Amino acid sequence: MQPVPPADSEPRIHTTAELKSCRLGRHVVIGERVVLREVTVGDYSYFERHGEAIYTRIGKFCSIAANVRINALEHPMERVTTHKITYRPNEYFRYLGLDQGFRERRRGKPVVIGNDVWIGHGAVVMPGVSIGDGAVVGANAVVTRDVAPYSVVAGVPARRLKERFPAEIAARLAALAWWDWPAERLAEAVPDMQTLSVKDFLNKWEQSTDKN
Repeated sequence: MQPVPPADSEPRIHTTAELKSCRLGRHVVIGERVVLREVTVGDYSYFERHGEAIYTRIGKFCSIAANVRINALEHPMERVTTHKITYRPNEYFRYLGLDQGFRERRRGKPVVIGNDVWIGHGAVVMPGVSIGDGAVVGANAVVTRDVAPYSVVAGVPARRLKERFPAEIAARLAALAWWDWPAERLAEAVPDMQTLSVKDFLNKWEQSTDKN
């Protein structure tokens, strides 16, 4: 029987999740008590419970485990105090407004996450970091610098452990960009994703792509 894509592609958002100024793609799932602020989430990506992100762009087919924090915002260490009384004084005093300059400073350090990225349980991604397509971030890692495509990082601070695939295979996957395929093509490809080696999958679907 020919696989059929689901008719309903609307995002699924848990009733306890909090989202503000976000853009969600098709088939996105936002789990229990996830908090997102000014975040773009690509098609088929999902957040497990208790995740949090701000000022972030996330690609397609990303798997974000529970308790992940993306863009752990900085505090002004150069000021007299790191407390928010200097940048959110409006929470304590009338007629003292939000420090818009500091807010824009934080906005100016967005996190960018590629496609097919897996971020493990409890990981923290610091401001301004980019994580490339196909990368894996280990559980409880603290990511302080950019992560190359198809690399595996872990630790505090996160360091490269290995590559998911040889460079030639990673380059072919990037060129194939299967995450941009239409739903009908994805549905057709899933059985091969389950059973073929990565190299055999590429050999088959690169030829199929060339014919189209």
